[in-house]
Amino acid sequence: MAALSLATDLGMGQPLEQALRTCLIALGLGERLGLRGEDLSDVYYVALLRFLGCTADAHEAAEMAGGDEIAVRAAIAPVLGGKPSEFVPQVMPKIGAGRGPVRRARLMVAMMRHGQEQAREGLRAHCEVGENLAQRLGLKPGVRAGLGAAFEQWNGQGLPNGVAGEDIPLAARIVFLARDLEVLHRLGGIRRATEAVRARRRVAYDPAVADAFLDAPELLADTEATSPWDDVLSREPDPRPWIPEARLDLVLGVFADFIDLKSPFTAGHSREVAILASAARLQDGVALRRAGLLHDLGRSSVPNGIWDKPGPLTDGEWERVRLHPYYSERIVGRVEALKELAGLVGKHHERLDGSGYHRGSSRGEIPMPARILAAADAYQAMTQLRPHRSALAPDRAGEELESMARAGRLDREAVHSVLAAAGHQTKISRASWPAGLSEREVEVLRLICRGGTKKQVANLLTISPSTVDHHLRHIYEKAGVQSRAGATLFALENDLLK
Repeated sequence: MAALSLATDLGMGQPLEQALRTCLIALGLGERLGLRGEDLSDVYYVALLRFLGCTADAHEAAEMAGGDEIAVRAAIAPVLGGKPSEFVPQVMPKIGAGRGPVRRARLMVAMMRHGQEQAREGLRAHCEVGENLAQRLGLKPGVRAGLGAAFEQWNGQGLPNGVAGEDIPLAARIVFLARDLEVLHRLGGIRRATEAVRARRRVAYDPAVADAFLDAPELLADTEATSPWDDVLSREPDPRPWIPEARLDLVLGVFADFIDLKSPFTAGHSREVAILASAARLQDGVALRRAGLLHDLGRSSVPNGIWDKPGPLTDGEWERVRLHPYYSERIVGRVEALKELAGLVGKHHERLDGSGYHRGSSRGEIPMPARILAAADAYQAMTQLRPHRSALAPDRAGEELESMARAGRLDREAVHSVLAAAGHQTKISRASWPAGLSEREVEVLRLICRGGTKKQVANLLTISPSTVDHHLRHIYEKAGVQSRAGATLFALENDLLK
């Protein structure tokens, strides 16, 4: 769980370990309020995973922000619990930053007109996905409820549902303040943090929780811990959820879905890489399957304006892309049970001729399992639609992979093993679909999950946009979801994207 918090820090534009420091503050607040046992455990996990749904609306947030949703989220952080008048000077300069004046003006007008509703819908998806993933992680109802209300405010002006007062789970109220304290203290010291809490008491913050801090501002000393990772692990309250070896792959599947939701173009990518890589080299099958599920965690560090860009990337954008395997490796390497996978995860974009990244390793520095993972990742990506190109048919992707082997970029044996594994995959046939979905509804669901608009889906299926909307409302109702991200998770859990 702590490892996932590092990935969410990157996606929210915060320093690594920000969620860990938030967790330490939240524990201090909870203890001062007299919480023990399961109640304190709920606070612990809500603090670590408050932004577990941050990838759910990253694509839409980037479009609203003009490309860099990470920078905008970082700007929002210190004013999230503040007055609306604080929002404009803090956040608006980040909207469309780097774009031309006309484009930027249009983005700002759109933000002023539709920003509130778009934020509501984005946070609805965020909370839905957070609750879903927490349930799959095996976390208790109190944690899931806290994540579902993570952005509600004491006065009822929060999002997405306007829940107020003590109807907001206590863990959510504590963590809301704890996270703001971490941000404000880091940016402006104890004085700024204290002044903000006094001003926001009874507005954004539960007055009892605010008073717990105001009576003991020394709680912020926890933000200066040399190793917040170690401190958080040592202070985990009982009862502690335990993940047996038999459930580990299910948990890592949550990691995979979390990161693949970041872009509609990557839905299901990590799961498919895991299947291909493990089938291509059975003697390392377990390690390759797990590395495949984890390899792209560092993608959260890169704005969706880069991942979803339809044209060529600039040199600066490529530099950000080149760092994502580094972050994947660092995140995985922090988990004792996964540490042996870190080096493998960090090499999934290395190439034998030294042209890969992030290290620029060459042939002798890349072991065979890493060569398999690199080939599986490349092949699977080719067969998925990307903003700058159409999906390649399997035969065409195989030709491209062979070409990379002939050029000395990929290992020939690894390529042949991956292609053999891909060739043995068979098309799924079903007599019936989950949740009573029709064949046409499954077709619509797949295209929507891949980022298609209603108009694009209508054109591809030769139906009207209103018919697509009709199908989509039925899909959401049958699947029990409220957002594209929720529908994508449903599709992934039921293996509907192949």
